[in-house]
Amino acid sequence: MEKFQQMFLRQLKYILYLLSLYTLGWGFTAYKTFFLSLILGTVISIFMLWSLTRKIDKLGQAVLERKKVRTIGTLSRLALAALAAAVALEYPQYFAIVPVVLGLMTSYIVIIIDFLLQKWKNNGQHA
Repeated sequence: MEKFQQMFLRQLKYILYLLSLYTLGWGFTAYKTFFLSLILGTVISIFMLWSLTRKIDKLGQAVLERKKVRTIGTLSRLALAALAAAVALEYPQYFAIVPVVLGLMTSYIVIIIDFLLQKWKNNGQHA
């Protein structure tokens, strides 16, 4: 599980870099609504990634101990996404729904890119 935690921390670092770019975009451009929406979606995406990581860690421990595991928290992550969409729809003067959804997808995009980078890096070491 140590490798799994390292992967989570690496992905979190990438997302925080993106979040800092979004914050700079919000502060220094005229696209306040767009960047604020990305920030909202990304912050919730970080929480969803953390929740998924924690649930998968518990699943791994349960498998090792031969115990049952109920879920990996899909419903709670869907509820968080619905909350982000509800906030965006409730306050259209501050948020737009499309960038919020893009922000919600940030962690999944980072996971895919991190996987590809690690695969490329590991293939280079074996050559």
